[in-house]
Amino acid sequence: MKISFVGCGNVAWHLAPELENAGHKVLETFSRKAVNAKALALRLYEATPTTSLDFSKSDAQLFIIAVADDAIEEVLKELILPENSVVVHTSGSRPLSILNYIPTHKVGVFYPLQTFSKAKKVDFTQLPILIESEDQPTSKELLKLAKSISKSVKEVSSSDRMALHISAVFASNFTNHMLSISSELLNEKSIDFSLLKPLIIETINKGLAIGPLSAQTGPAKRHDFDLLENHMEYLSNKPELAEIYQIISQHIISTFPD
Repeated sequence: MKISFVGCGNVAWHLAPELENAGHKVLETFSRKAVNAKALALRLYEATPTTSLDFSKSDAQLFIIAVADDAIEEVLKELILPENSVVVHTSGSRPLSILNYIPTHKVGVFYPLQTFSKAKKVDFTQLPILIESEDQPTSKELLKLAKSISKSVKEVSSSDRMALHISAVFASNFTNHMLSISSELLNEKSIDFSLLKPLIIETINKGLAIGPLSAQTGPAKRHDFDLLENHMEYLSNKPELAEIYQIISQHIISTFPD
C-alpha cells in the first residue's frame, strides 16, 4: 500500500520503517514541527516531510494518524484528504467513532499493542496489532496490512480495546513506574539498581508462566503485618511513596484473605 503518516512520534518512528520493510511505501510524514517530520522521513526510502495537513494531492491510499490521543480531534478538523482514501488512528483508548465525521466510510483503527521508545528497537513479528472497522472491505485491507508485519493480528471492538489499554497501563506503565521508585530508593543509598535485575526478570517470567495470582509472594500476601509496619516506618519521610505502598499492600491483602 501507499501510506502517509500523520504524526511522527514513537509509534510512527517504528511502524513506518516496519511497513516499508514489508514492501509498502510511505509517501509523506507530517508533523507540526518540521524537524520531526524530516527526522522520520530520513528513516524511510523516499518519504516527503511536510507540516501541512492538506493531502488533497497525495497518492497515498492509507493515512495513519499516529499523534497523541488528545491531539487526534484537532488534527481531524484540519485534515484534507484525497477521495477514496482510508483513514485509521493508532490509539488504544480512543474509539472508532472519533473518526465518524471524516467524509469517508473507509475509517478504522490500527493499534499496535506495545510500548514504544525511539531508542529501543521493537520486534513486530509477535506484536499484537488490533484492528477495527465497520466497513468490511476496509477491515480486510487493514487485516492484510497488519499480517504483513505481525503474526498476531486480531479484530477488537472499541470497548474491548479500552479494556486492553487500561490493562496495558497497569502491566507496563505502572510496572515501569514501580521500577523507577525502586531505582530511586536504591540510588539514595548508592546501591546498584542492577542487583534487582534477576528478581525483576524472574518476577515477569514467573507471572507469565504460572499466572500473576499464583506467582504473588511478599509480606502483604502472607499477612506479615510486622514487616509491613517496618516498611511503612522506613518510608515515613516519603508520604507519597508510603501511601502507594499502603494502598497496594492493602489490595494484595484483600486479594488473598485468610
